[in-house]
Amino acid sequence: MKIDAHQHFWKYDPIRDSWIDNSMAVIRRDFYPPDLEPILNKHHIDGCIAVQADQSENETEFLLNLAENNNFIKGVVGWVDLMDPHVRERIAHYSGFEKLKGVRHVLQGEPDRAYMLNPQFMKGVAALKNYDLAYDILIFPDQLGYTNQLVKHISGVRFVIDHIAKPDIKNKNIEKWANNIKIIAQNENVWCKISGMVTEADWQNWKPGDFEPYLDVVFEAFGPGRVMYGSDWPVCNVAGGYDNMIKMVEHYTAQLSPDEQARFWGLNAVEFYKLN
Repeated sequence: MKIDAHQHFWKYDPIRDSWIDNSMAVIRRDFYPPDLEPILNKHHIDGCIAVQADQSENETEFLLNLAENNNFIKGVVGWVDLMDPHVRERIAHYSGFEKLKGVRHVLQGEPDRAYMLNPQFMKGVAALKNYDLAYDILIFPDQLGYTNQLVKHISGVRFVIDHIAKPDIKNKNIEKWANNIKIIAQNENVWCKISGMVTEADWQNWKPGDFEPYLDVVFEAFGPGRVMYGSDWPVCNVAGGYDNMIKMVEHYTAQLSPDEQARFWGLNAVEFYKLN
């Protein structure tokens, strides 16, 4: 089974989605399951994980509704307010939906770079283990150290780093990011998504070789058993589109054994998100 472990759907709202600036005009529109399904079919991908892009419970319900009506959406990573003193009640409520597999908060956008170490936030994350839900970590490289502290202090929760923590591929900045990736990968409950990389490179001029040093670091640090493929569709459309992005990943992973390829392209995502 092949799984795209990271993509988004939205009904475009210029106010809510103000992060989509003029440079990203190509994704300044609605994106729904009928837009993605033929792309997945073209690449023989059996299903996907729909990940939140808005910080609201409305977003969680929107994605769960889409998943209920589209069988190829195998799971949802939604949003709940992890700072809410009553967060356990909200997690309990959403855990009743079979396709909710995890939650995420847009930590990369928080002015307080150590936001994830707020005691209330940590309690919210820790509560996920009672419902066997995962936590997606969306950060920039400057937050890797704080994130390492988070995952060290919370046992029993499965964590996955989105977009390999968004290193500055465009300017070939790698050393500090690589050192911190190696440190956080020592936590066996932390996994990593090979996703979102093209948007951290030179959008119009990237070459497959630009990503190899970063992929080498991630595969060496996490091993083939804790990495998974994600497209970050439709955001990847700003930097070459799905076809070019996946071709680059296919080229790199061709060096893996058949078993390692099977794990990377789907089995790891099935295991991590507890997909049916």
